[in-house]
Amino acid sequence: GEETLPMSLARLGQSLIRRLHRPLHLPPAPPTDHHAAVSRSLALIHANTSVRGFSSLTYNGGGLIAGKFGGPSPLHAVQVLELVVHLNHARQMSSGAVAPAPAGPTPSGAPVTPPSVSKGVPVGAKKVGLKVFMMSPGFVYEPYCVREPIPFWKRLFTRSGWTRTKEDVILEMKNAYAVSRLRKKTGYTKKQFYDQAFNIYKEVNKLMAQGDTSSLRKALTDSMHSTVKNEIKRRESKWKSVHLELVEPAVSIRTLRARMIGLDKNDLDKAFIQLTLEFVTKQKFEAYNSKGEVVSGDKSKEVLVKDIWVFERSLFHPGAYWRVCGRITL
Repeated sequence: GEETLPMSLARLGQSLIRRLHRPLHLPPAPPTDHHAAVSRSLALIHANTSVRGFSSLTYNGGGLIAGKFGGPSPLHAVQVLELVVHLNHARQMSSGAVAPAPAGPTPSGAPVTPPSVSKGVPVGAKKVGLKVFMMSPGFVYEPYCVREPIPFWKRLFTRSGWTRTKEDVILEMKNAYAVSRLRKKTGYTKKQFYDQAFNIYKEVNKLMAQGDTSSLRKALTDSMHSTVKNEIKRRESKWKSVHLELVEPAVSIRTLRARMIGLDKNDLDKAFIQLTLEFVTKQKFEAYNSKGEVVSGDKSKEVLVKDIWVFERSLFHPGAYWRVCGRITL
């Protein structure tokens, strides 16, 4: 965690570990309602989280599920476990049926609108024959946010401190569990992944600067590709072209969060992994108008840039590879 846990709270951690390893018995889904309420509530989205765009073009992503994609998640109910979130949409994946929007307002109070679908295929999925294959969950699960440090005495002697310690232990166990599953299924090593992620980071930034949305498709999930296309359109309405140069090597790369999103509670390997990385790099930037005149930036100067990107990979698709599924601004 962010602070060293006192030895006196070791028993709390042990009890949490025992609880987290108990078998989970989920109640059977109602036969006529495939949109049961979320069985256990962990925050999927932080209201103040926003997604960073190219050249500081930002917008609020505080409703990634209910807002960003024009409606609630097209997947069935989100069943949240202690270590992995499971998407309860087995029937939809096998039949391609469109999930109807649940009645009532969203958690933010906004009216519910139908999810974006095309011919019965939910966002993040592709239809092959009569089956629908989920290519991406379509959202960032538990986006990273900075947790405020609390003093030792508060952790040890207050109820809020005990609660916070419990939360920190669970967060760290989620990280460890996701990485352990990733390592077991793919032979993951930090160095190899950092090399791959940095190459993707460089390539995506270059293609965004060039406005090459077609080539970007392979490196991004569908939802992220749609977001980037809109950002490029907004940028091109302001600037005719841009120059972006990334100075290598990166100043630093570190992992901030690891999460696992399961599709089948009976098959732990049928899941997606999301790793959140922080890149600190030096970049040179310059923007031009239609006359070729510099209107922003200075390519002779290096600027220190910090980006937080979320990378996603399937554990069960043949030939799966890492793609960018989100970016976070703190």
